[in-house]
Amino acid sequence: MSDRILRNVIGGESVESATDTYLDLIDPATEEVYGRAPVSTAAEIDAAYAAASSAFRHWGRTTPAERQLALFRLADAMAERADEFADLESQDTGKPRATLVADEIDQSVDQLRFFAGAARDLNGRSAGEYLAGHTSYVRREPIGVIGQVTPWNYPLNMAVWKIAPAIAAGNTVVLKPSDTTPLATVRLAELAAEILPAGVLNVVMGDRTTGAALLQHPTPQMVAITGSVRAGMEVAKAASSDLKRVHLELGGKAPAIVFPDADPQTVAEGLVLAAYFNAGQDCTAATRVIVHESVHDEVVAALVARAATHAVTGGPREEGVFYGPLNNAAQLERVSGIVDRLPAHAEIVAGGARQGDRGYFFPATIVTGMRQEDEAVQEEIFGPVLTVQTFRTEEEALALANGVRYALASSVWTSDHGRAMRFSRDLDFGCVWINTHIPFVSDMPHGGFKHSGYGKDLSHYGFEDYTRLKHVMSYIG
Repeated sequence: MSDRILRNVIGGESVESATDTYLDLIDPATEEVYGRAPVSTAAEIDAAYAAASSAFRHWGRTTPAERQLALFRLADAMAERADEFADLESQDTGKPRATLVADEIDQSVDQLRFFAGAARDLNGRSAGEYLAGHTSYVRREPIGVIGQVTPWNYPLNMAVWKIAPAIAAGNTVVLKPSDTTPLATVRLAELAAEILPAGVLNVVMGDRTTGAALLQHPTPQMVAITGSVRAGMEVAKAASSDLKRVHLELGGKAPAIVFPDADPQTVAEGLVLAAYFNAGQDCTAATRVIVHESVHDEVVAALVARAATHAVTGGPREEGVFYGPLNNAAQLERVSGIVDRLPAHAEIVAGGARQGDRGYFFPATIVTGMRQEDEAVQEEIFGPVLTVQTFRTEEEALALANGVRYALASSVWTSDHGRAMRFSRDLDFGCVWINTHIPFVSDMPHGGFKHSGYGKDLSHYGFEDYTRLKHVMSYIG
């Protein structure tokens, strides 16, 4: 057992917790304990919010140029320590270490730089005389103190998605990382403490109860979470009693609709990447292949072959590994349970059971013969499991794709431009990819509809979510 004990970052200082309760940090690849994180006390949450409130009085009035420079410096500091952050992220998650810098650390740096630029590009209606004798203009202002909670699937990326737009807009933050993956987020806060004024970014650790206390605290004017639908509903309900603004990025159940004019090998290459990257622990992962019945067998054969050669799971330092273990024992139990409960009409054509007896590894799994009402079709699995359904007509394909409660991401695979445009209009998802699935850029919004939540991450739209509008009118005679 490691003697590494993590500390909260409050008011620009690394602070040892006064708690009696610590959580073991468990390596998902070995199931060994490598450290402990505190379950922060109510007093520590109070202290973090007090620090954020005090910092906001100054930070909220800094110029966009000052905020931009600070975020650029933070991005540069992260880039200089890319290997350190990759080591921390790999330890927490079990992700393949060889590709982490390119896959995730570089993206976090880019996202910090994007929002640094956005800080100096706030837009609004131009000043003018909309009422005779009066001049009106619009101020776009920071909201205040923001409470945030991030998940375990992309710990560092999700922390950056949350803090970068909030801080760029002039807000201050109290953030709780997932209880199983706090390392990189705490290190980011320690680094930020050397660059940002004390209290602009505060990180407190803990469990689900800690997160609820942080989000229900009376101080924040806005709360933001990336997490499950259940968690999002609880946050929205609690926030309503205090009329807090709410930003929710929740689950997904992304369909990939495959038409006969799509090349099966190209489809398999794209969907194996999109289904199994990060062990399928991605809200936008391709999870439901909806394929025209005339090419079902050919597409499934291509998927199975591609998964066998490219979707290899193993430890973070093993060669030739595409994805690592599931994050924790509870997630392994969830994925295994859904697969074990598959109905009799379903057929597992690849994978299907835990790999090995040490670590939370689950192989690339493909299940055919699925029906719309099946649990594995309707519920987010959040693991390396791909289900396959068939359709005959465009109308049926669209009904199957939209026939779930989630609405985050989707894709359509076809060489027919008109069909692609129709589906981009009619698919009820926050993102529609055409002949690809899962790429992200900092410049474009990420967020869904229905039970996938509301509000946008990334892009200028995500930046604007962390601002408020004020109308100023002056009598000019």
